[in-house]
Amino acid sequence: FHYFCKIAFFNCWIVAMATLLSPFAAFRGRSVENMKLLRAAILPLKHFYGIKMQVRGSERLNIKEPYVIVCNHQASLDLMGMVEVMPDHCVPIAKKELMYLGTVGWACWLSGIIFIDRHKREDAIDVISQTARTIRRENLRVLIFPEGTRNQDKSMLPFKRGAFHLAVQAQVPIFPMVISPYRDFFSSKDKKFTSGTCTIRILPKVETQGLSPKDVPKLTETVRQAMADALAEMS
Repeated sequence: FHYFCKIAFFNCWIVAMATLLSPFAAFRGRSVENMKLLRAAILPLKHFYGIKMQVRGSERLNIKEPYVIVCNHQASLDLMGMVEVMPDHCVPIAKKELMYLGTVGWACWLSGIIFIDRHKREDAIDVISQTARTIRRENLRVLIFPEGTRNQDKSMLPFKRGAFHLAVQAQVPIFPMVISPYRDFFSSKDKKFTSGTCTIRILPKVETQGLSPKDVPKLTETVRQAMADALAEMS
């Protein structure tokens, strides 16, 4: 019962905050700067749930150039980890279905979130190409979950290559970000949701200068292995 109550509160909070903040964001116009409103709305949730965030390596993100962040994806709780470390002028790439979730989708669109249709390969490639052109021009930072879907297993799913094509096309570095397993305090399978501690690690940046599309498969696997090793240590 407590699990369902906490999940319901999480969802209601997101919808309520999106509804409340959307008019302010709309007044300002669609802008990456509106992500600050979303971050401010989500940050208090960790206190409500008694979840302590331990961040290691966040100083690595304090560079002026654009970059891509890739992160493992376990559950909706990833939102709390994401806003804990997300730098200024950074937006996630999200599945297009999110755009149609009423005020939540509207708030996400107003905040400059980039939507991608995972079921239409040509459209997804086009979005990646457009983002690659934008990322340097607007000094943008982009956050992507390369597993493509939620995964609470001990190991990570194979990575989709979109994030790595983006980084190579834009010739910007990649920062791998690893969120520790939630299993000690959260499990959708066991319907468990208690207080606990979550560790987030920002790994050293991976350069893409001089790489070409043919290097993407190796780059993808190199980054995935580094993240998998870090996840195993954190487990």
